[in-house]
Amino acid sequence: MRCVNPGLQCCNGLFRAYFSIVECRGEAAGGICTKLVNMKPLTFSILRTLNDGEFHSGAAIAENHGISRSSVSNALRGLDEVGLTVYKIHGRGYRLSEPMQWLERDLILEYLGSQSDAFALEVLDTVESTNTFLQHKAAAELNARSDRIQVVAAELQTGGRGRHGRKWHSGLGDSLTFSLLWRFPQGASFLSGLSLATGVVILRALESIGVQGATLKWPNDVIFNFCKLAGVLIELQGDMLGPAVAVIGIGMNLRLSDKVRANIPQGTTDVFSMAGRMPDRNRMLAALMIELSRALREFEQFGFASFKEEWISRHAYEHKAVMLHLPDGSSREGTVKGVADDGSLLLSASSGIHRYSGGEITLRRAF
Repeated sequence: MRCVNPGLQCCNGLFRAYFSIVECRGEAAGGICTKLVNMKPLTFSILRTLNDGEFHSGAAIAENHGISRSSVSNALRGLDEVGLTVYKIHGRGYRLSEPMQWLERDLILEYLGSQSDAFALEVLDTVESTNTFLQHKAAAELNARSDRIQVVAAELQTGGRGRHGRKWHSGLGDSLTFSLLWRFPQGASFLSGLSLATGVVILRALESIGVQGATLKWPNDVIFNFCKLAGVLIELQGDMLGPAVAVIGIGMNLRLSDKVRANIPQGTTDVFSMAGRMPDRNRMLAALMIELSRALREFEQFGFASFKEEWISRHAYEHKAVMLHLPDGSSREGTVKGVADDGSLLLSASSGIHRYSGGEITLRRAF
């Protein structure tokens, strides 16, 4: 899953725009490409107990949770698949190799400050997909619309989606995966370029917490030194002429474990590699929510035109010779010359300047 077509696809009278989250080997994107361990509430509860960095005996954990010692062992089995290491030492018990940064709703609201009342935030331990969860939630509450911005964040996604239903899985606590719902009075054509604008939002949020150096890759990737850092999945529903509902999903690598990195042959990076420190996940999420809500209000008024020049100035491939790999398997060579008003890539070739709405660009080798 290396590229996406930012064009719209019709489905049962509705339109939907698909965008990739992150790259990865085979069919997944940017995170673990293996089958995830089945994380139950008990597992999360025990992990929070272990988060103090101390050893806890199996007997003590079992007593505190009202379960058997074998249940403790079963609950902690297979956690390496989500990037966690739990030490088990005879006579001492269990201990996390290092404490986790858990998402805490109250702390996120505190970081939001005066803007906290604008959001209806839900934090989940695990969910198949934050986008799917938010879409179903919005449908169930169709007649109970609220002025508050709905946001769902999860510690772990078990079925994060990208292009053609492919999956993306990250490790537990090593990234941010969340979705935000926004209602637009406009329709599909006006929302072209929304994923590109969201890329600008991610850069602004990173810079607001002191993380510098990230750039953009068309159509919707955030990169550092040409390695994948974050990406976007946007799904739209509504009438072609409006109104429309956009569910905007963002996935960002914060500190990938060795287990994750071992499963990703492509260039992938994280905020820790950029800044030399693990960012505060709660503060990072709050910054993204603030910047995203501000940008969406701007987009609602002016569309992508308001973000176009900033996007071009931050595009790592601008004025570079590239190979564009199209969804039909063909390719085109040319030099990147910005983007059109709808976010389409402008590619200069011997036959002139052409525009493309989908595909993946790679740097063209010099011979």
